[in-house]
Amino acid sequence: MRAARGSVLLGVVLALLAAGAVGYALLRGGAPASGSSDGSSSTGPGAVGTPPPGWSTVWRDDFGGPAGAPPDPASWVVDTGTGYPGGAPQWGTGEVERYTTDPANLRQDGQGHLLITPQRDAAGRWTSARIETRRTDFRPAPGSVLRFEARLQLPQVSGPAALGYWPSFWALGAGERTNPNAWPGIGEFDVVENVNGDNTVRGTMHCGVGQGGPCNEKVGLGGTTPCAAGACRSGFHTYALEWDRSGPVEELRWYLDGVDYWTVKASDVSPEAWRAATTAGDFLLLNVAVGGQFPDALAPKGVTTPTADTRPGVPMVVDYVSVLQRSGRASTVAGPAPSLPTLSGNGATAELPRYDFGSELTAATGVTLGYRATTTAKLELRVDSPSSPTIGALDLPAGSGTVTATLHLPTKGVHDLYLTLVGSSGATVTVASLQFTR
Repeated sequence: MRAARGSVLLGVVLALLAAGAVGYALLRGGAPASGSSDGSSSTGPGAVGTPPPGWSTVWRDDFGGPAGAPPDPASWVVDTGTGYPGGAPQWGTGEVERYTTDPANLRQDGQGHLLITPQRDAAGRWTSARIETRRTDFRPAPGSVLRFEARLQLPQVSGPAALGYWPSFWALGAGERTNPNAWPGIGEFDVVENVNGDNTVRGTMHCGVGQGGPCNEKVGLGGTTPCAAGACRSGFHTYALEWDRSGPVEELRWYLDGVDYWTVKASDVSPEAWRAATTAGDFLLLNVAVGGQFPDALAPKGVTTPTADTRPGVPMVVDYVSVLQRSGRASTVAGPAPSLPTLSGNGATAELPRYDFGSELTAATGVTLGYRATTTAKLELRVDSPSSPTIGALDLPAGSGTVTATLHLPTKGVHDLYLTLVGSSGATVTVASLQFTR
């Protein structure tokens, strides 16, 4: 969901759907998450008011106000209208509702919940609500993990009555507050989106530029996971995003009821795009949009949402929203990292098993090698088999130094990597460093 989210380009989405994509973003499906036996779940670090061991509470709202009250104005800003002043109309998404402060759209229930409820008047005009945290500085400290989490009951509506429903819990970069047209460079992390009452939850990162770019806009880098047997809307579930700065490569991880179903690493996008999307801090948002390009793209062919059958008055119920932080945990490695080889003689081959090219999403396109060579030589690179076609090759002058080359077969993921020396029988090459780049 975005503030000026031209993040839904209908033609692109329809093309993805026609190609067999599961949902809106570049989506990767996961295993069903079932929650507890009654269709609800309280799984996750923030499920109770006291954080679990190792976690500290940065910010939290349990919506303990009286029945009919708005969310705490010290913690939340209530958006109104159809866009930010100076920003894109209809919030950049084509959604049709007008956001209000009316208790019919936004109220606490006096039992520890916030209700965001789309309504339709006699003339067919839709209203709903959208709120965002006053704080805009949510960002993990170096070496730590920050967790955005909410326990939500998605609107209990499905089928034709749900067409156009678009509930979301998400985060935007602080730059959107001062420049309503800064998207997507300032970064957007959709912790959860659900569309048309389907049984799928979606998590997505947006970044870079408005068309194409490192986050494949206006689509984004996203994953999906189904819930078991309609459970997405039948009870409460915990939706979370962990922003991890504790490892050598920063990453974002999406969770449904404590199960990690999608990850985006800093190495999946350009360094510039990651830095712009993660440097300034974020604010959190909750809303239920109605209609727009995303629901239209996933509706039956030719249907524009909402329709006359879309049922008003079905709320998204929010139990709590929390921001937690913990220090990083050391990661374990299955076996020692492979040592870099020395190769002697024409045809000598060394294997680097299970070599991680740094990303499962974005292919490496270049390679940089530090070396020592007794004579002029060439080093060929292959994956999966020493007899596979080369993915690239490096020409090595005699002596020592660093050389770079472009891969003619861009490569991603984890593969057995093979280095083969091409040179005279007396040639010896020692590999001092090896790095693949994007």
